[in-house]
Amino acid sequence: MNATMNAGPPRKPPLARALKIVRRIGIVRLIATLLFLIVALGVARFSWQIPLAAQAERAYYDLRAIQTAPVAEQDDRIVMIVYNDDTLLNTRKRSPLDRATLARALRNIDAMGAKAIGIDILIDQPQDEDPDLIAAFKTMKTPTYLAYADNETNENDIQYNQQQFLDEFQALIASPNVKPASIRLEVDSDNVARNWPSQPRKLPPLLASALVPGSAEAKAYTGSIRWRLPPAADRPLFTALPIDLFAGEEIIPAFADQVRGKYVLIGGHIIDADEYETPLRGFYGGAMYGLEVHAHILAQTLDDLWPAALADWARWAIAIAAVVAGALSSLISGALWRTVPAMIAQFAIMGYLPYLLQNQGTDTQNLPAFGMGFGWMIAFAASGAAARAVGSEQRKFAQSALGKYLPRDIATQILADPDQLALHGEKREIFVVFSDLEGFTKLSHAIEPEMVALLLNRYLDMLSDVVLEYGGTIDKFVGDAVVAFWGAPISRPDDGERAARAAYAMWEAGEEFRSTVPEGVPPIGKTRVGLHFGEAIVGNFGGEGRIQYTALGDSMNTAARLESANKQLKSSVMASREAMERSGLDWWRPMGRIVLRGRARPVEIFEPVPHLDKSDLGHFTDMMWRLEQGHKNAIEQLATYARANPKDEALANLVYRLQHMEVGGNYVLD
Repeated sequence: MNATMNAGPPRKPPLARALKIVRRIGIVRLIATLLFLIVALGVARFSWQIPLAAQAERAYYDLRAIQTAPVAEQDDRIVMIVYNDDTLLNTRKRSPLDRATLARALRNIDAMGAKAIGIDILIDQPQDEDPDLIAAFKTMKTPTYLAYADNETNENDIQYNQQQFLDEFQALIASPNVKPASIRLEVDSDNVARNWPSQPRKLPPLLASALVPGSAEAKAYTGSIRWRLPPAADRPLFTALPIDLFAGEEIIPAFADQVRGKYVLIGGHIIDADEYETPLRGFYGGAMYGLEVHAHILAQTLDDLWPAALADWARWAIAIAAVVAGALSSLISGALWRTVPAMIAQFAIMGYLPYLLQNQGTDTQNLPAFGMGFGWMIAFAASGAAARAVGSEQRKFAQSALGKYLPRDIATQILADPDQLALHGEKREIFVVFSDLEGFTKLSHAIEPEMVALLLNRYLDMLSDVVLEYGGTIDKFVGDAVVAFWGAPISRPDDGERAARAAYAMWEAGEEFRSTVPEGVPPIGKTRVGLHFGEAIVGNFGGEGRIQYTALGDSMNTAARLESANKQLKSSVMASREAMERSGLDWWRPMGRIVLRGRARPVEIFEPVPHLDKSDLGHFTDMMWRLEQGHKNAIEQLATYARANPKDEALANLVYRLQHMEVGGNYVLD
């Protein structure tokens, strides 16, 4: 065997593998794969429109919105003057809010020199104080905008008769300085406010747009609200003063500096009234008052910040890139150190990109942040399934080259291939696995030949799939026995772990097989497996025309005897110390020393118990160690432990063996 065979042929890049798979996949499987890739692309591109995916997208957007939101000091351009719960107690009015207080406050704020006033209070039903309020509006010198809504765009909150009164009231107070403004806010299907509301032509300008009339962008903008965070939860972004303070004329000198030259927003800070969930609810610990949402919108208008949404072509490009990356990633071959970093890098990019764009001022709503990851996974699975299907065909080809006689023309093609198998043997250290199906020979005499063939083929297929899944080489089939090895023709650093896991998985496959046989078939015995590590001569034997890649040597015989020993040991899978130590697994329990049939040298044996609790396994190993050291009560403790686990036949057999041999001795199998 030459050096290049040990290293294996050069790995093809994913794109080359993809082209090769397309050529070999077959039309039906190719169409199915393409359909799944189209589904992956659709998910990646339209995840914001797919119900469950949209929920994930919104949650992910909210997370990055709060994590990338700028921290700002208190905004000295805006002041909120609010009705709070104390105001309701003082005025003894809750709904409608006391208008006499509003009238007095408007006169005082007007006298203090506010830049503009926005009122987030609907005057939609008559009150005794209306004449006083109307008079206050008529004397306003400060640009003032009173809340307006209609039942067509806000049918849940305003009825037709309220609409009639609202229109009449707005007409009474209309002047160059007093105008209506829309207070419409919108929430998504999960009841969270994320975007500027749409601005229908029939409504007056949005409150923020009315207060800052020169902003053409604000009138057309419907993207995300640019949220900001205060330095701390107890240091709000916007000053909020109770409206009661502004109801008396004596306060004008004291609070003039709080109002002069500022945008004043008047509305409610009343618990359970006009509250909105926002992406910042995690920071604020709950909902935000509608007046504060308007304050954020106003601040964004004043800052003239209008995050641009990704262009449609960019979202398509991201979706396509994610699907292509997922499809090609499934074709990356090699050790974990090669494949895992590539996967981590891709997910890091997909996870970081939304944050990068959001932090740089891009509106990442409708960016398929979750969709590209989910689409990647669908593409990975679809492409990987196709690759495995083709790989299955390739494994059959490899199986023919490694373990079966070949027609002359096929053998000639293999010999002509650069990755051909050399026609000579070499000494290699390999892991050998032998398996056997208990009682199948006897069973074959009790059922029809056709059923024998059906069962045997299915059984061998199941065990072969396990061997190939764990990267092993199928040496041969001997009746119902499967012989496989790891370490040739290609050796890997984790061959020991692969072989050990395969040995246990072969037993599991045997258990699945025996539990799913057709009705009428007598019970089938369990699969027994032996695992050993040692030297062997491996290579192609049989001549140039009819080759068989196999392994020869004492290690093969040892593995076969370990498999056979399971019957007397009442176990299913048994490994030698040589194999156990090189497996890298911590699931082994020591089962003593035995002398295999036909051998003189004892073998330390170990049984895989992956489902045994680690503390329990440690306790068992400690008992066996103390037994080796000659502790007098060790066997009795082990016997007590065995009685506590009556279904563990291998353990009971171990106790029996230990009780029938000298301490430090070896049990000789019949």
